[in-house]
Amino acid sequence: MRGEIAADILTDFPERLTKLKKVTLWKAGAAPRAVEVRRCWLSHSHGGQAIFHFATSNSVDGAKKLVGFEVRIPLAERAKLPDGSYYISDLVGCEVVENTGAKVGVVRDVEINGENVLGTPLLVVALDDGRVGTAKENEILIPLAQDICVKVDLVARRIEAILPEGLLDVNAK
Repeated sequence: MRGEIAADILTDFPERLTKLKKVTLWKAGAAPRAVEVRRCWLSHSHGGQAIFHFATSNSVDGAKKLVGFEVRIPLAERAKLPDGSYYISDLVGCEVVENTGAKVGVVRDVEINGENVLGTPLLVVALDDGRVGTAKENEILIPLAQDICVKVDLVARRIEAILPEGLLDVNAK
């Protein structure tokens, strides 16, 4: 009623949201906007959403103008992750190579769901094998598990993997 915005939480550190003083609102096709955060709280009654009250939004009409925007935190202010954990944005674009040096492809996305057998995130890798087909036919899912992705070098933008036997043949049919 006072211009608050409910936002889905896409971070492993939701408590940080309540301490933000300034964020960037981002939406494809629109210029990013830096805005002051008057207040933010986590709401259990809104399905675990964060409720933001921005200095630029004082009414329902003001809040409606912000529908569809993402709240982004500057990269320099991201929480430090423990060893072996990575931000999706750091993994996308990394080259995946087998431990033999053979190039597999490039990480296009990361799927995070609890439905896979290993219960681990899956790298969506666009294959670099010259096959002709749709994007879905030219990608493979690689579990981001320590025994498969044995070396992740974010500086070099490279992931060395020991792929399970037959994994590359899954989409060849």
